[in-house]
Amino acid sequence: MLLKQTQLPAQDEAGFDAHGIEPVPAAHRTSSSFDQFWIWTGANIAPINWVLGALGIQLGLSLLQTLAVIVVGNLFGAALFAAFCLMGHRTGVPQMVLGRLAFGRRGAYLPALAQVLMPMGWVAINTWIVLDLCMAALERMGIGGGVELKYAIAVLVMLFQIAIAAWGFNAIKVFERYTMPVILLIMAVMTALAFFRVDIKWQSATVTGMPAFAAATQLMTAIGIGWGISWLTYASDYTRFTRPSLSGAKVFRATFLGMFLPTVWLAFLGAAIASAGAGSDPSKLIIAAFGAMALPVLLVLLHGPIATNIVVIYSAALSSLALDLRRPRWVISVMSGLIASAILYAFLQSGDFAHAFDNFMVALIVWISPWAGVTLADFYLVRRGRIDVASLYEEPGRDRDFNWAGLIAFAAGFAAAWAFQMGTIKAMQGPLALATGGVDLSWLTGIGVAMASYLALHRLFGRPLPRSVRSPATDAASIEPAPTST
Repeated sequence: MLLKQTQLPAQDEAGFDAHGIEPVPAAHRTSSSFDQFWIWTGANIAPINWVLGALGIQLGLSLLQTLAVIVVGNLFGAALFAAFCLMGHRTGVPQMVLGRLAFGRRGAYLPALAQVLMPMGWVAINTWIVLDLCMAALERMGIGGGVELKYAIAVLVMLFQIAIAAWGFNAIKVFERYTMPVILLIMAVMTALAFFRVDIKWQSATVTGMPAFAAATQLMTAIGIGWGISWLTYASDYTRFTRPSLSGAKVFRATFLGMFLPTVWLAFLGAAIASAGAGSDPSKLIIAAFGAMALPVLLVLLHGPIATNIVVIYSAALSSLALDLRRPRWVISVMSGLIASAILYAFLQSGDFAHAFDNFMVALIVWISPWAGVTLADFYLVRRGRIDVASLYEEPGRDRDFNWAGLIAFAAGFAAAWAFQMGTIKAMQGPLALATGGVDLSWLTGIGVAMASYLALHRLFGRPLPRSVRSPATDAASIEPAPTST
């Protein structure tokens, strides 16, 4: 067993978080539903959502069609995300550790490794946006510094992000709680100004029939359902800190709204501005909407990518620890930030940002959707939320290292998701997507096939489940993280 029984001292609100991947003791589960709302609102108030909203216009949809896809998709995607958040609330365990249930003790290394590598691309892209916004703001002030200035800003932003993520959940919670109300107020003013300054075109679709349907499915994958799905691997990492006394309904509502409201808001704003012919570049969208007022807006929006990245870096560190690395969590956070910095350098050499990010999002979905299908089926349908938490932390052993039902179902879902994905490069264009004229149902086939396969395989070959025990919501006050993995 990797759990040690002892009583932990109470923490200051913004005190250093030494927790690794072990269950969070009840005494340290102090996060409120409002904390969760601000964390996920901050993570999703990011200019990248403008880019993805504008993607609908680029694909030929009208603004009304784009808005419909965004709203309907995010209703489902945010609900799915909130269901994963409930897993952390009920168990006190991070997301990739919970994956040991469905995939086995060592079988869970596969999704954990993917979750270590993929988010670093996300951090790099979001930091690229920070640089884009900074350089645009400085240009409007008449300040030029060329490549040297751009790289200096990149270093400063990365150091700031790494510092907060390394400090841990408490720092993230406080940062989001006290910055987000001001950001939301300014965003509201910004939205009002946009509608007065931009000639919005509501009905200017350039595709109809089957091509329009294909475009809608691609947008659904990128910013509709796909956006919520891309956050599933992070969900429990933060709700494991929620107060045990909070009802599941409150946690669900807070995380649902924290995902749904900012995503729909900014995606629609990006689409509305793009409908006037402003393109998809974040800085150009801002300047087109606000003109001389762009400077304060650009400066304020620097918050968005940083708020996202601190969440991503923190979770990437937890996923690394789920691979049984024996290093302090803060050390892994620093290493993750350095890897993201190297990826950022590569991104700075790339061209079409919107297409690059679309490719990245599709790549995320192709493994996350089947992983989500297996995880959902195991947690809610097979185990019905009754988890033996202690068994998740037992040393690897031959009889529980691999859950082949989960791994086979994952492979089947992965193949189905790839067959129905429609990326912008040939390797990411599945045969069924091509055969249907670009219809992208990768998220649906990935989740559906993986879930159905897992349930069928478990019924045919499933082994008896470990004895169900109480959630650590009331028991975990005596559990301390092992010193080798904090």
